[in-house]
Amino acid sequence: MTAANSASSVAVMRNILLASTLLVATLTPLAAAIAQEAPGSAILTPERVFADPALAGPVAKGVSLSPDGELVAFLRSREDDVDVQDLWAAPTGAGEPFKLIDARALVPDAGELSEAEKARRERMRISARGVVEYSWDEQGRYILAPLEGDVFLAERAGGAVRRLTETEADEIDAKVSPEGNYVSWVRDQDLIVYDLASGRETPITTDGEGLITWATAEFIAQEEMDRDTGYWWSPDERYIALQRTDESGVDVIPRLDITGGGATVVEQRYPRAGRPNAVVELYVHDRQTGRRTRVDLGRNTDIYLARVNWSADGRTLYVQRQSRDQKTLDLLSVDPATGASRVIVTQRSDAWTPLTHDFKALKDGTFIWSSEESGWRHLYLHDRDGRRLRAITSGDWPVKSLDGVNQQTGEVFFTASMRDGRELPIEQQLFRTSLREETAPTPVTPAGGWWSTSMNRTGTAFVGNYSDLDTPPRSGLYRADGSFVRWIEENRLDASHPYYPYVSRRGEVTFGSLESQGETLVWQMTTPPGFDPSRQYPVVMQVYGGPSGGGVKRAWQPATNQLLTEAGYIIFRMDNRGEGYRSAAFKEALHLKMGQPEIEDQVRAANYLRSLPFVDDHRISAMGWSYGGFMTLHMLTEPEMGLASAISGAPVTDWSLYDTHYTERFMSTPQANAEGYAASDVVPQLNLMTGRLLLLHGMADDNVIFENTTRVLNALQEGSLPFETMLYPGQRHGIRGNPRQLHQWRTYLDFLDRTIGSRAQGR
Repeated sequence: MTAANSASSVAVMRNILLASTLLVATLTPLAAAIAQEAPGSAILTPERVFADPALAGPVAKGVSLSPDGELVAFLRSREDDVDVQDLWAAPTGAGEPFKLIDARALVPDAGELSEAEKARRERMRISARGVVEYSWDEQGRYILAPLEGDVFLAERAGGAVRRLTETEADEIDAKVSPEGNYVSWVRDQDLIVYDLASGRETPITTDGEGLITWATAEFIAQEEMDRDTGYWWSPDERYIALQRTDESGVDVIPRLDITGGGATVVEQRYPRAGRPNAVVELYVHDRQTGRRTRVDLGRNTDIYLARVNWSADGRTLYVQRQSRDQKTLDLLSVDPATGASRVIVTQRSDAWTPLTHDFKALKDGTFIWSSEESGWRHLYLHDRDGRRLRAITSGDWPVKSLDGVNQQTGEVFFTASMRDGRELPIEQQLFRTSLREETAPTPVTPAGGWWSTSMNRTGTAFVGNYSDLDTPPRSGLYRADGSFVRWIEENRLDASHPYYPYVSRRGEVTFGSLESQGETLVWQMTTPPGFDPSRQYPVVMQVYGGPSGGGVKRAWQPATNQLLTEAGYIIFRMDNRGEGYRSAAFKEALHLKMGQPEIEDQVRAANYLRSLPFVDDHRISAMGWSYGGFMTLHMLTEPEMGLASAISGAPVTDWSLYDTHYTERFMSTPQANAEGYAASDVVPQLNLMTGRLLLLHGMADDNVIFENTTRVLNALQEGSLPFETMLYPGQRHGIRGNPRQLHQWRTYLDFLDRTIGSRAQGR
C-alpha cells in the first residue's frame, strides 16, 4: 500500500470508529464497502467486540482432568448468552464432548445472589452466571457444581445430575470429600456435611453469625493471598481442618453502594493498611469423636493463615504461617489429634516472603516446596521434618508454578518462562525434571507462545491451554511427554470462526527491551493496519505496572486492542520493574516506594517512543485500571512523561486507604513508612498534570473504595482543574456485562480521539 493510500485508509478508519463512539450501532455503507475488499478485512467496531458470540471463539474455561485421566470437564459459554456458562465433559479417548450440566435447564430463573456470594465471586474475579466453578471428587466418580446458590452433583457414570440443596440461603465453597462419601459446604457462616448415602445434613459448627464466620476465607485471604477456601478435608475423611474468623476488631468503613435504583450504606469491615486485621484461628474437627481441637498457631494472633495442606497419609497437617510484616514465612507441622505444632522450615526476606501454591506432600513422607532464597523462585525437596534434601530446579530464571508430580517415575512438572536455561519473560512453557537426581529441565510443550496446564493427580496427562499472536486460545489433551491426544476446544481460526472477518486487519506486534538500573524491561508494540513508517502516529501506552504476572506476552491479543489500532493508534506496553514473575530483585525494586521506580521506567519508555521517527511526540496517552489507574495518574503528573492525556480507571490514590496484606507487603505501614506513603499520594501532584484526564470508577467498588476517586475529584475541583469523569452505578472493581463495557469503550475512544486522535490533530 502506498503512503497516500495508507493515509486515506487511516482517515477512513478513524471516521468509522468515531461514528461508533457516537452510538451508531451498524457499519456505515463506506465501512461495509471496505469490508468487501478481501476476506477477513472487515473493520472491527465496539458493537461487535461486545456482542455474542465472543470474538475469541469457543474458549474452554476451567478445564480439568478426572483423577484417572479418562474424562475432561470444562466450562463453556452459551451461544445465546456469553455471560452464562454450562458444564461440559469429553472423554479422553473416542467420543464427542457433551453437555453435563445445562445451567438454564436446571435453574431457568436465576435469582439474586447473597451479598457474601457476590463478594466471594468478586474476589475470585468471576463475572459469569450459571456454572462458574466445579470440582471432582478424588475418586473421579462425581463432579460437584454450585449453581446460582444451590449445589448439584453430576454422576460420571450415566451423567445423572442430582440436586442436593434448594434453600433460600446460598451454599458456598462446596466440595466432595476425598473418598466421595460426603459433600460439604458453608451456609449462613457455618460448615455443613451432607451424607450422600443417607441424604442427611450434619452441621459441623452452629455458632457462625454476625462477626464470627466458620470455614470461609476472610476478605484478605480471598483478595490478596489467593486463598478462597477456609476448610480442608484429610485424605481419609476423618478430619476437617477449618478456620474461625472474628472480624470484631476490623474497622468499619461505611461504603456507599450506589446503583441505578438508589443508594445504600454498607458497613464494610475493611482492614486498611496499618489497622487491625481479622483474627483467624485454625481448628481440626474429628468426625469420629465429634471433638474440635484448636491448632497452636503461636502466641501472636496478628499473623496470616497463608496455606493449609495435609500429608498424603492424613497424619500431619501442614500450615504456612506468615508474619504480619510478611518478612517471615513458617511451615508448621501439626498433630491433628492434639493441635500441637512445631516449625520445621522458615523462609525470611528483608522485603517480603512470597506465597505460592508450590507445596506438595508426597506418599513417602517427603514434600516439595519453593523458595526465592537464591534470588529466583525454585523447587526444593524436604524430608518430613523439614530438612532440605536437594534442589529440584536451579538457574537464573523463575519457576512459575509446580504443575504435577509422577511419584512412580520421579518426574516433576513445572511451568516457567525460560528457553535454553535463560529467562524469557514473554513466553511460557511446561517443563519436566527429576525428583531424584540433578538433571537439566526438558521442555514438554513447544516454544513460541504462552502455555498454561492442568495436570491429573498421577502426573501422567495434562490439559494444555495455548495461544500465540496468530492462535486464539485453544485447549488440548496431552500425555505427560507432551504428545497430543485430542482437542478439547481446537478453536481453529478458519472461515467459521467469529473473529475471521477481522483477521487481516490485526496490527503487527513486535517485541523489544530496554535497560533500567541493571534490569531488562520487556515491551511490545502493535501498529495500525496499513502502517507507514514514514508517517507519524499517536501512541496509547497501556500500563498496569504493579506486582503481578506481566502483561507483555507472545499470546493472543484482546479484541479491544484492535479497536485502538483501527482508530489509528500505536499501542505500546512495557513491564516496568516490580511487574511480572521475575527475579526477587526485579520484583523488590518497588519495596517501600511504590509509584517511584515504576514511573522512572515508564519515563524511559516514553523517551524511547519519542526517539522513533513514526511517533508523534505530542500525541502520547496512557490508560490503565486499578494499579494501572494509579500508574496513569502518576504518569500524567510527571512532567518528564509529557503525556497529552491519560485514562485512569478505579485507581488507588492513597495507599493508606487500601488493604493490609497487599499494601504492607510492598509499603510496610503508614506509621513505619510515612515518607513512602506521602510520595505515592497523587493528590498533591495534580497541579502538575501535563494533559487531559478521564477518571472512571464503579460506584459499588468494595476493593478500591470509591473514596480513592472522590478525593481526586474534590482536589481537581478545588484547584479549578479541568477533567472528565465517568461513574458506573452498581459496578464493583470491574465493569461487567456487554452493554456497560460497550459504553466504557465508546467513552475511551471518544476521549482519545479528542485528545490525541483525529480531532486533536485538527485543532
